[in-house]
Amino acid sequence: MGRNSYQYGTSPRKLKPNYKPNKKTKKDIEKIKKINQEQIRQSIKIEKKKNNKNVVLIIAIFLILLFISYRSSQINEKFSEMQSKKAKLAAIEKTNGQLEVSIESSLNLDNIEKSAKENLGMQKLDNNQKVFVNLEKKDFIESGDKEIENIEDKTDSWFRKLLNMIF
Repeated sequence: MGRNSYQYGTSPRKLKPNYKPNKKTKKDIEKIKKINQEQIRQSIKIEKKKNNKNVVLIIAIFLILLFISYRSSQINEKFSEMQSKKAKLAAIEKTNGQLEVSIESSLNLDNIEKSAKENLGMQKLDNNQKVFVNLEKKDFIESGDKEIENIEDKTDSWFRKLLNMIF
């Protein structure tokens, strides 16, 4: 555009369009509406699928979290049960140790003699209650050397008899 075509003011000069506008018929408009409706239906289906996927994903995540919390509650329950059993074990071991100490103290010979005198009414033997026994000073055990010699003689004689018969 040259210098001469400069226009003063705020509204621009209007040019004639180079193209002819398409005039649409009623049939064309109906076809476009049908195509637009089909596209809208397809887009709605796609959005529903996306929404369904999102809902399934949210439900899956919720179920996973529910399972994890249930499992952790079971672990906590077993842990508390184990701790209570450990406490019971410690108490039993403590009483067991106390009983061992009391048994060791009661096994002392002085305590045994005292309880025998007090509870059972026992007393030590007097000299007239003692009976002495005389045993012979003879050894009643026989040595095994003679038997071994006899066995050797029997095997030698049997073996010699066999050798004598063969030769």
